[in-house]
Amino acid sequence: MSVKEIFESMEYGPAPESAAEALSWLADRGSRFGHFIDGAFTAPGDPFESRNPATGEVLATLTQATQADVDAAVSAARAAQGKWEKIGGPARARHLYAIARLVQKHARLFAVLETLDNGKPIRESRDIDIPLVARHFYHHAGHAQLMESEMPGREALGVCGQIIPWNFPLLMLAWKVAPALAMGNTVVLKPAEWTSLTALLFADICRQAGLPKGVVNIVTGDGAVGEMITASEVDKIAFTGSTEVGRKIRAATAGSGKALTLELGGKSPYIVFEDADLDSAVEGLVDAIWFNGGQVCCAGSRLLVQEGIAERFHAKLKARMEKLRIGDPLDKCIDVGAIVDPVQRERIAAMVAGSDGEVFQPGPCPEGCFYPPTLISGLSPASKLMQDEIFGPVLVSTTFRTPSEAVQLADNTRYGLAASVWSENINTALDIAPKLAAGVIWVNGSNMFDAAAPFGGLRESGFGREGGPEGLQAYTRDARKPKALKPIAPFGGDEAEPQPVDRTAKLYIGGKQARPDGGYARAVNDRRGKLIGQAPLANRKDLRNAVEAARGAAAWSSASAHTRAQVIYYIGENLSARAEEFAATLDRMTGARTGASEVEKSVERLFTYAAWADKFDGRIANVPLRGAALAMRAPCGVIGGFCPDAFPLLGLVSLMAPAIAMGNRAILVASEPFPLAATEFYQVLETSDVPGGVVNILTGSHAELAPTMAGHMDIEAVWSFSGADLSAEIERSAAGNLKRTWVNYGQDRDWMRADGEGRAFLEAATEVKTVWIPWGA
Repeated sequence: MSVKEIFESMEYGPAPESAAEALSWLADRGSRFGHFIDGAFTAPGDPFESRNPATGEVLATLTQATQADVDAAVSAARAAQGKWEKIGGPARARHLYAIARLVQKHARLFAVLETLDNGKPIRESRDIDIPLVARHFYHHAGHAQLMESEMPGREALGVCGQIIPWNFPLLMLAWKVAPALAMGNTVVLKPAEWTSLTALLFADICRQAGLPKGVVNIVTGDGAVGEMITASEVDKIAFTGSTEVGRKIRAATAGSGKALTLELGGKSPYIVFEDADLDSAVEGLVDAIWFNGGQVCCAGSRLLVQEGIAERFHAKLKARMEKLRIGDPLDKCIDVGAIVDPVQRERIAAMVAGSDGEVFQPGPCPEGCFYPPTLISGLSPASKLMQDEIFGPVLVSTTFRTPSEAVQLADNTRYGLAASVWSENINTALDIAPKLAAGVIWVNGSNMFDAAAPFGGLRESGFGREGGPEGLQAYTRDARKPKALKPIAPFGGDEAEPQPVDRTAKLYIGGKQARPDGGYARAVNDRRGKLIGQAPLANRKDLRNAVEAARGAAAWSSASAHTRAQVIYYIGENLSARAEEFAATLDRMTGARTGASEVEKSVERLFTYAAWADKFDGRIANVPLRGAALAMRAPCGVIGGFCPDAFPLLGLVSLMAPAIAMGNRAILVASEPFPLAATEFYQVLETSDVPGGVVNILTGSHAELAPTMAGHMDIEAVWSFSGADLSAEIERSAAGNLKRTWVNYGQDRDWMRADGEGRAFLEAATEVKTVWIPWGA
């Protein structure tokens, strides 16, 4: 018998991992747990069971948290936060290092307990999850050590409410707890109802590491507990879970001032070009969709294969699927373990049963809470299973012909979490990767993660990043204390038409002056009540037209940074040439004598962002990879903005310049009491080589336009520095497509100084895309 024949005929024998130590740890604690609050476990209360999904046996009884439990946890975290922040970064780093070392010392216990509780194969929890948990605490210990020197002017948010899912129970805990603690925050964390045991073991580790009481608090229970945390007096909510729940959290926190990051669902494309190494692509696909039983938010669940190789690739894939081993997750020879809970298994089965495609499932599959690896082909792009997240070991497939069609199909979903591109042609791979609407793109690989590389999504996959310095920003804030914003009312007057010269301004849409759809305008008077002119009142149709114009100017995003810089310099030069005229207009409108300084600052700000256009770029994340993980800065797309009232020219420039410098298109609603500076400014734009649709300017009521702008599905971000109280309305309306928002919560900025410009604006104008590029023969 040849070696080839031996390998083909070999049967895999079982290699079971002992669960004795993990079961002993549970038994030593009576297999009953309360919450972990203020450094101690509470007495068990209203019980619910945690079961092993592979066998159905009860592992432990946990406690359903009450409102009193959540309040106690938040109070403990609040009491501890000030001292925890004040001990300084180096002292916090020592605690995080201690936690990392203890995770490593108890790595096998964590891995076995995770597999017992979640159903994932022991090889995955042992070789992937737990090492990454330790890596996150080590990495963020380093950030804590360096915070004071590398993040001057930043401070902790305070108390962070954190809600994590059941697919990576301990790893998601580490992704959230490590950066929060490193930056000086304290946490109240709720693990998933089905998978809470490793979080409780982690609480025990925190005690062993000498973590001060109240710094980490863990409460268990169902979704109602998450709602209690969201509604509690915390300073930030960090949530990983379904898009549906994320949308509810966005609406529930609207206007509260709570910081929010959401890592939500996905329907990630796995694109295989005809020049790919097909055998490698098949192995990568096994990792992409059947890792953790497909219960992965960034799973490569949509296979897009170039038409010429589709038949051959599917044949190879089916042959590989038949070799996958399904069974006892504690068996080290198992590839696919159990589904986390019977409820989830039935949901997967129901979705597959409703499919209109060709279903392939290798057999046999064990009885119980298991589901076989599944391939469904022959689906149209609009098919429900091509659009909706299944969250199970189910792969759906279709074909494409050209690279442009591949991008179109890949982006044909409301999600934007991750993507994989397979090609042996580096030109093809690096051409396609940045074009994909995804926060993470893997080239010739899948499911690569590291604490140094930011992870997060676009569109309805959420916002915010976890990992690297980008993730730390979400756990800090500017240490400067803002002042309350004082709304400004327009000047009144009763002077009527006719004027010597008609001063009825128009809107600026698509590079042209446009009359308002509604046909209404309002008088704009000076301080003495004299009529200056008329300002149009834009409505939702005008906003619609502006959005269409902005979408049509998408080429601006692909223009070189140098080109964008030259246009912005030109705007500044042309504004400077009309400085006296603008200064006089500002003085008359506002009744102040600061017009000249405002124009001067506006010109300076344009030059500043022109300078930034080709300098605010990404970085190469230092990840353990023979290759590179590029954290690239990409424009958000279309940004809507409500300009501040007090500085009618500078406020508009301060929003417009960073947005277009980074390649976005802008729709700006001018200062409500003093709109005519903006209508004068579009004459500058008309002479400054700004392509039509890149900048669109509306005038009118901020309050009336805010819900329409925030709810518009073709606007990617909304900024509001309005004097009107718009924050809650914008955040609530933005929940529809989970667009990014940046609102002022009624707090003022000093627009004439550093507070009115800088990195905060550039960061808000960009999304981080992490492109993983392994290399080597």
